[in-house]
Amino acid sequence: MSITVVKFGGTSMADAKAIRQVAEIIKQDKKRRYVVVSAPGKRFSQDHKVTDMLYACYHDIQINGECKNTFGKIRERFKGIVDDLAIELDIDSYLDVVEKEMYKFNSAEFCASRGEYLSAVIIAKVLGYTFVDAKDIMLFTENGEFDAERTNELVASTLANIQTAVVPGFYGGDESGIVHTFSRGGSDVSGAVIARAVGASLYENWTDVNGFMSADPRIVDEPKPIAKLSYKELRELAYMGANVLHPESIFPVRVSNIPINIRNTFCPSADGTMIVSELNEQELSERVITGIAGKKGYSIVYIEKSMMNSELGFVRKVLAVLEYYNISFEHLPTGIDTMSIIIPDSELAGKEEVVIERIKKVVAPDHIEIKSGISLIATVGHGMSYKPGSASTLIGALAKEKINIRMIDQGSSEMNIIVGIATSDYERAIRAIYKAFQN
Repeated sequence: MSITVVKFGGTSMADAKAIRQVAEIIKQDKKRRYVVVSAPGKRFSQDHKVTDMLYACYHDIQINGECKNTFGKIRERFKGIVDDLAIELDIDSYLDVVEKEMYKFNSAEFCASRGEYLSAVIIAKVLGYTFVDAKDIMLFTENGEFDAERTNELVASTLANIQTAVVPGFYGGDESGIVHTFSRGGSDVSGAVIARAVGASLYENWTDVNGFMSADPRIVDEPKPIAKLSYKELRELAYMGANVLHPESIFPVRVSNIPINIRNTFCPSADGTMIVSELNEQELSERVITGIAGKKGYSIVYIEKSMMNSELGFVRKVLAVLEYYNISFEHLPTGIDTMSIIIPDSELAGKEEVVIERIKKVVAPDHIEIKSGISLIATVGHGMSYKPGSASTLIGALAKEKINIRMIDQGSSEMNIIVGIATSDYERAIRAIYKAFQN
């Protein structure tokens, strides 16, 4: 029988009512044998995510030497879930151990991981599945690097002897038993790793939306849902702010060509979005773009120098300055005598003057300045490479709205076009691009 690995996000684990819904979904399909869960998320808009509360615990321990008040709220949250589920589980004993070990290990990663750990203990009890601790099968090196190949072997050999299991997402451990975590949202990655290891035919990622939309519904009224997209399109959209799925979660499943299905826990009848390795010719011809996504908070370092293109090592010298100050950049469009470096404001903050002065010293530009208040918008879709005039349509849509383009960059695959515009024009630009490609 084929295997489906299912991952449930924070809203799906937020309270007893949601957990009952999760259990019902799992029981409806016997192929759903391996379950990965996140820590409880918000129950309502003003609520706190358990992971945020656990980070606060670590902060309290560092500042005050204890976290009794904050952990008391976490204890109350989990006890309430267990009481409402009416299951026979001594959650106090688990919480006592967690609280004690938070002081013992004194690690932000360990503290943050306990939400997933406790969620998995609870859902395993509800389902009658075996609990498998992620720190025993998701292997990291001592310096916190994830060891994908050794993990794949260990997960495969461990779960081969377990018919049904629940595994906490987000974290793993090294050979010393020290807990390490993925970046926030890393439970998506955990689920993908397990899907690859067990040879799953499908990886279902259950969240609180009906899959990907072709644009942010907070900006565009009723954007079209995306029924299917490719791994590459997902990477582009997720990286640029479409936060339905962690962008690194495709790597494990891509190795084995395992499709990902984004589903809604609270609307299980919806088909959601299917993410596959490649789209067929008909699917490519049916649409020009797949989706639009964007991010705010960028600056452009604009450099101008005559004969720049003939100066050997010019770009390398400039980038060496950024490396010296530990600054990552996003894009690097260039001309014959000009160069623009797109940098997140968070990377550049407080370093603007020293960066400019060092670049002046290293390459002696004719002109250099930093333009802030920039946002990036990515228009993504394999279909753009099949239809001439896609760039013209996009540029024309912005020109019609009198929106100035500060930067434009098209990938070599012709699958995406990224423009930089003033942040004040951000929402208007997304609506203009969306409208142009829907006609």
